[in-house]
Amino acid sequence: MKMRLAEIAKALQVQSIDEWDQIIVTSVSFDTRTLKQGALFIPLVGEHDGHDYIQKAIDNGAVATLWQDDHDKAEDDENVVFPKLNVENCLQALQDLAGYYLHKINPKVVAVTGSNGKTTTKDMIAAILKTQFNVQKTHANFNNHIGVPMTILGMEPNTEALVVEMGMDHFGELDKLSRLVEPDVAVITMIGEAHIEFFGTRDKIADAKMEITHGLKEDGILIYNGDEPLLRQRVKTLEQATYSFGSEEGNDIQALNVVGDEHSTSFRVKDWPEYNFMIHILGTYNVGNALAALSVGNHFRIPVEKMVEALSNFDLTQNRTQWVQGDQGERILSDVYNSNPTAAKMVLRAFSRVKTNGKRFVVLGDMLELGDLSNQMHADLASVLDPDKVTEVFLCGEKVAALARSLTDKFSPARVHLYSANDKDELVHTLRESIVADDIVMLKGSHGIHLEKVLEALRK
Repeated sequence: MKMRLAEIAKALQVQSIDEWDQIIVTSVSFDTRTLKQGALFIPLVGEHDGHDYIQKAIDNGAVATLWQDDHDKAEDDENVVFPKLNVENCLQALQDLAGYYLHKINPKVVAVTGSNGKTTTKDMIAAILKTQFNVQKTHANFNNHIGVPMTILGMEPNTEALVVEMGMDHFGELDKLSRLVEPDVAVITMIGEAHIEFFGTRDKIADAKMEITHGLKEDGILIYNGDEPLLRQRVKTLEQATYSFGSEEGNDIQALNVVGDEHSTSFRVKDWPEYNFMIHILGTYNVGNALAALSVGNHFRIPVEKMVEALSNFDLTQNRTQWVQGDQGERILSDVYNSNPTAAKMVLRAFSRVKTNGKRFVVLGDMLELGDLSNQMHADLASVLDPDKVTEVFLCGEKVAALARSLTDKFSPARVHLYSANDKDELVHTLRESIVADDIVMLKGSHGIHLEKVLEALRK
């Protein structure tokens, strides 16, 4: 990003002064800890009030700041008049500025959502599009009402394609994000039970996911999981073009001959039988994500040969089914960013098939935002925990107590360990006493349980 402050003021309908035409803004930041020289500071009002950190932003190199109208007028040092753009609401101004900048750069926009797999799919799509375009993609988990505009404002002026991940946990959120980015291509990876606390049923989750089409351009296209009846039903009323992917007959793109091991998965595609696709990631369920990415690439006329190479070498966002080394020589499958019932079952099945000369240990944290179905959905994980394949199960949190109870008929008490979220040190200590170099360990839980702290402790 590179814009004159006077242009930003005009975009936000703020009265400018002559000096602002000489001030160059090279980035936007709402966090003084990561703010870079030349930034416009956005003092968001939430749990903490960003206006309290404006001086720190100045000290760290900010060249201007927004100022929300409902705050008392700032008192400047008598020798320094720091540029402040007065706006009605700083969050709305951030989103408005993102919309302005998006139209200015005018890249092709691919928006990705889904109950599971959207980050991996985003990474795969970006890798495929990079074979022919200058691409910007969502960083880490910047997929909400703040993260999406920050992704947009992080684009370089030469960006030709923008791949935006979009998350949601309430109705209306995807509607607003979709209308902000106005995608050329919208992608729905799958419908699961994530955030079912706020929706009640998978039908309503599907309705909420379809909001990604609300800003879809008239000549845009929806790429969706055709194995999901809830989506097949809903796309019938869409005016824009649609394209389905999946493993079942009747999809526009269909996977064949899927073979996977602990490090990679290979598959073929019905319409391109002469090509063998390889993704270097655990879990045959990731083939669906790859099909979504291939669908996007095909839409943009990327040669199949380039897509084969891109999928074989794509960069996966950290802590998504990633193998790392523990400090005792054990291998750890880290999937600690988030969890929901569908994803947890898929990873547990894949992990149980990983070959090892040692033992398998599973560490599971609470799955959050499941509402009244929480106990049932945690208990249901017992169906994919085989005592002949998993040596011990370590559970962290309050909600996983339902799973602990469900495992009593399958595992002896000595093989199931339950800890509160505050007892991670004890969990690590007990787990360490059992681990040897040939063992493998799996970690998965919702981000709010912070199993990354267990991961960090096991790698010291």
